Amino acid sequence: MANPSLLLASKSPRRRLLLEQIGVRFEVIDSDLDEARLPGEDPESYVLRLALDKARAGRAQAGSPGCPPVLAADTAVVVEDRILGKPRDRREAAAMLRLLAGRTHRVLSGIALLDGRERQDLSVSEVRFRAVSAREADAYWETGEPADKAGGYAIQGRGALFVADLRGSYSGVMGLPLFETARLLTEVGIDCLA
Repeated sequence: MANPSLLLASKSPRRRLLLEQIGVRFEVIDSDLDEARLPGEDPESYVLRLALDKARAGRAQAGSPGCPPVLAADTAVVVEDRILGKPRDRREAAAMLRLLAGRTHRVLSGIALLDGRERQDLSVSEVRFRAVSAREADAYWETGEPADKAGGYAIQGRGALFVADLRGSYSGVMGLPLFETARLLTEVGIDCLA
């Protein structure tokens, strides 16, 4: 893309769609890094650290000092203090759905924006699931949807069938909280309504 307003340090198709939704011109850059949780690290610090590390890695890859601002995000599904990553297989996906079923969990989305200065924000949402049967969990796995999603579900897809209540940011649960993102973009002169 010629003259992007922003570099997005993420391979997530959902983050791309959300940025497109608000009309931001961007280019995707890759930023693979170790996403292991540090000993004693709380979930909020974890997502904020990873978002910042991804943005820094993206900035390093972009190389040139005059490159556009770099945006990165990290999202975690949290039950008590346990962070649920992407399920490795059907069995782990079913176990995640059993853990989430009939209770409220948090979804934390940390974002980082680098433009010579490091800016960060955090979105915290609460999602309550209804009961989920073993048959439903199995059928959901067969859709292919939970395989690459934190917590093993996608609120923007068929996973919405399990969501009884949401308090917070729908886009944050998808992976990029647009309210907080737009606020940071405004600070660096990117107008989402232009």
